[in-house]
Amino acid sequence: MAHDFPATLVDPFQRRISYLRLSVTDRCDFRCVYCMAEDMQFVPKPQVLTLEELYRVAEAATGLGVRKIRLTGGEPLIRNNILSLVQRLGQLPGLEVLALTTNGSRLAELAVPLHAAGVSRINISLDSLRPDRFRELTRFGDLDRVIAGVDAAVAAGFERIKLNAVILRGRNDDEVLDLVEFARQRGIDIAFIEEMPLGRIDEHSRKLSFCSSAELEQLIGSRYPLQPQGDPAGSAGPARYFSMRDSRSRVGFISPHSNNFCHLCNRVRLTVEGRLLLCLGNEHSADLRPILRAPGSSRADLESAIVAAMALKPEKHHFTHGEEPEILRFMNMTGG
Repeated sequence: MAHDFPATLVDPFQRRISYLRLSVTDRCDFRCVYCMAEDMQFVPKPQVLTLEELYRVAEAATGLGVRKIRLTGGEPLIRNNILSLVQRLGQLPGLEVLALTTNGSRLAELAVPLHAAGVSRINISLDSLRPDRFRELTRFGDLDRVIAGVDAAVAAGFERIKLNAVILRGRNDDEVLDLVEFARQRGIDIAFIEEMPLGRIDEHSRKLSFCSSAELEQLIGSRYPLQPQGDPAGSAGPARYFSMRDSRSRVGFISPHSNNFCHLCNRVRLTVEGRLLLCLGNEHSADLRPILRAPGSSRADLESAIVAAMALKPEKHHFTHGEEPEILRFMNMTGG
């Protein structure tokens, strides 16, 4: 039976969806204070999608016009046999960009095989350059290991490498310029991310720790004049980038609070248990796991469900600084 599916996914607000963030695990070897509680409850393994199921969703999505897939977590590189999935995704017809977001803890060993398997862009979380502070913010992280991973990624020759830094007032806001210089020394990009109010945490007050992108832009611009590169386009992520005349590195800002980017949204997320999340800051979703596990289910069944889910995509999210989060799922459950 023939199926007539659109070549491009379009939501009710005429935004073209070309970018899928694919969570391969909700587990992580760090417990970053803005991302997780220290004592986390993870998805029971029977509810976690298999690598084959993750591939099936990616295959269906690319058939519907998705051109960029980013592997996220948790920490994607701790998933068993992750390279086998990366290799298969790297060969998907129509996929233009295969990217990865990681905490860098396993990059020293995996940067070269990831690049060989088809990953072209990589984001690495790095919130501090001070070992004791890095351990405090990540609870378990080893800064030397992560820096070795960054340098291994640079040596491996990825098309683009970006550092991601979440800045918390009174915790690491005095390192902003040091982090920019670290990126400049390596010729890679860096993006500063406003903390997102996902999940209930008691380690700090999100309201008191908030640092706006505008503050950071002014601080960085006082040392390195910044030239705006305009709004993101195509299958790019939400960062608004600035160039520096004396460096190939770019500085980006992701501003879910102060400079809402919803009107440019081109992405959806698949959580590790199979929910197709239509918005980072809302619970609108479609459950793909029952379809994936139904006897005899086909690619057409998945494509039909993904197309239908576009009608659920909301216009925008509404983040606030309230002490009680509007979204109770943590970032590791959301998919990076």
